[in-house]
Amino acid sequence: MADQNPAARNLDAAYAEAKKMNDIILTPEEKLSEAERRWVAEGVSDNFANHVNKGFLEYRKSVTETDDFALTDWYGQGSILRDVMGREYIDMLGGYGLYGPGIRHPKIVAAVKAQLDRSPQYSQEMLDPLRAQLAKVIAKLTPGDIQYGFFANSGTEAVDGAMKLAKLYTGKKGFISTIGAFHGKSLGALSLLGKSVFREPVLPLLEGVQHVPYGDADAVERLLQLAETVGRDIAAVVAEPIQGEAGAVVPPDDYWPKLREICTRHKVLLIADEVQTGFGRTGKIFGVDHWNVAPDIMCFGKALGGGVVAMSGFFSTAKIWKCMEPNPFMHTTTTGGNPLACAAALAAVTVLLDEKLADQAMEKGKYILEKVSAMQKKYPKVLKGIRGRGLLLAMVFEDDETGYKVASGLFSRNVLVAGTLTNSKTIRLEPALTIPYELIDEVMVRLDETLASIA
Repeated sequence: MADQNPAARNLDAAYAEAKKMNDIILTPEEKLSEAERRWVAEGVSDNFANHVNKGFLEYRKSVTETDDFALTDWYGQGSILRDVMGREYIDMLGGYGLYGPGIRHPKIVAAVKAQLDRSPQYSQEMLDPLRAQLAKVIAKLTPGDIQYGFFANSGTEAVDGAMKLAKLYTGKKGFISTIGAFHGKSLGALSLLGKSVFREPVLPLLEGVQHVPYGDADAVERLLQLAETVGRDIAAVVAEPIQGEAGAVVPPDDYWPKLREICTRHKVLLIADEVQTGFGRTGKIFGVDHWNVAPDIMCFGKALGGGVVAMSGFFSTAKIWKCMEPNPFMHTTTTGGNPLACAAALAAVTVLLDEKLADQAMEKGKYILEKVSAMQKKYPKVLKGIRGRGLLLAMVFEDDETGYKVASGLFSRNVLVAGTLTNSKTIRLEPALTIPYELIDEVMVRLDETLASIA
């Protein structure tokens, strides 16, 4: 009996659909016809609804309800995005920290193109020089005695690897994480994540994970004391230097130094999740640099690949990494640390230091804080405040509905920020660290207009 499913196999249709989009990809931007552009724009909503996830269309209402068809993420440069129909948007979202050096930074793109012409992947058996060199560079960039590392593709993989390393080294299985934390959504990282909306539907997760309020080092101390009393083993304490997805939550200045002292005294490892805060985002090369703390394990992602190739990693000290040496295949991945990703990351580090991206983030962050704080005094019933460090900032509103209105209002004025159904009470401002001041000023004008319209 023939399969009546409309999505049943149809090789001719699959070939035609693939070829049409591939031909468009290969067509220079200036030569795309109006019909081709509209085919892409009008098809994206149907394709998401029928083949990806209908929920994305509701989740991005601030984008999809603003026009007759959804924003198509098509072209970008620096801090400007352009949809397939040619409409331009100022990017104040930065891919949630992905675009540290900006979209398509020419030096990073050039490095990846050059490596692509040489070899896009590894043989998997011969030694790969780019990965080894990048590991050496990261070792010299990080605080303390960090020396060895493993590269993967996503932040959640880095966190999972760090958890595995902590368990192998300590022989213990428990972890302490924080409420509101975001560490990724694979089952290991999800066990650390501090939001019930993502955890509850897939419980039970890894055993032995406990949560304490973020920023409360004394709560960590009490939990470790209790664990020792009842014989519950803890391998590591895991935290973000500044909580990102929770809304740019900055801990008290004594938090990270106290965590370091507490973990050392109780003989548990301290893991810093720098996936979002790393590589200049908060005004320092790494988030923990604000407090001169050296963690035992560090996790990286997002900006590590320069916004060009997916890249992540977890790194630790020689003493801890020694547990991986007897069997170096205890943790592997086929595509992690591939030549294209390593070329991107090496170029991204040179851009980070050449262009003083951390300093740029610090200065521009202070500039935005000053401007938005003035607006808060002007519109106190709409905007409750702004917080964060560097260019990891969040505007705080009375409720989700107000935050959603701001995100939607900004998008209608061609400014892209993050407005979601799970956390619109805080709207992040997380642009590229290279964003020009004139674009920041233009965003402030449009933000003022948006707040005025809501007020």
